[in-house]
Amino acid sequence: MKASTHQSSDYVKLLYLGSSGTGKTGSLCSLVAAGYKLRVLDMDNGLDALIAFVKRECPDKLDNINFITLRDKMKADPIRGAVVSGTPKAYTDAIKYLTKWDDDTIPSEWGADTIFVLDSLTLFGRAAFRWAQGMNPNSKDPRQWYGASQESILTVLDLLTSSEFHANVIVITHVDLQELSDGTTKGYASAIGKALGPKIPAVFNTVILAESKGTGENVRRTITTMPTATVDLKNPKSVEIPKSLPLETGMATIFKTLKA
Repeated sequence: MKASTHQSSDYVKLLYLGSSGTGKTGSLCSLVAAGYKLRVLDMDNGLDALIAFVKRECPDKLDNINFITLRDKMKADPIRGAVVSGTPKAYTDAIKYLTKWDDDTIPSEWGADTIFVLDSLTLFGRAAFRWAQGMNPNSKDPRQWYGASQESILTVLDLLTSSEFHANVIVITHVDLQELSDGTTKGYASAIGKALGPKIPAVFNTVILAESKGTGENVRRTITTMPTATVDLKNPKSVEIPKSLPLETGMATIFKTLKA
């Protein structure tokens, strides 16, 4: 096909990186204020900041956020430490809700005014690892658990970023710093194990980073859209989207520009 016939997708598929406490989840408030509906698969049980911001900035749109919180039940074991209580279900339940949400709607049919949010891939990865352990509890080689969980996660990301998934997607995750063989340090998307992180950005057209600088009252939180010395990022409209955006309004700006 000729390049002149190419059309941009109606849907944003975005990977959102950032260390804990940089304000990633709370920054989604600007998207709610802009009129988007958020469907959040909450693996972190950490929506307090987002809810608080929406109550303050656009309380009339609070119910535009619909969430499902999934965590495996844990218990203390005197020998093994903290272990799953019973059968690990968080990961399989997450896959179930990607097929049909708790209101019987189909996520792949939500449309351009809805954003599916996975928060976070880090905890989603841990849940996948527990699922893999539960599927093969007698394995003496942990690499089998890592391999099975990593392959399954990649399949889920393929689904979310495919052209058949008719909804916007934001996958939130932490940054996993790894020292490379040449002595340099790179930051990758955190999921499970070191091998998976470098592969994850391949399926996303947009990769951005939440950053926090300063302390106390002088802290300044921003969204970075251009590669840094540590983390490789992607910005398909680098001429139109600034290198750095304020955290409070940055996500709405990015979505508006990508969809223009």
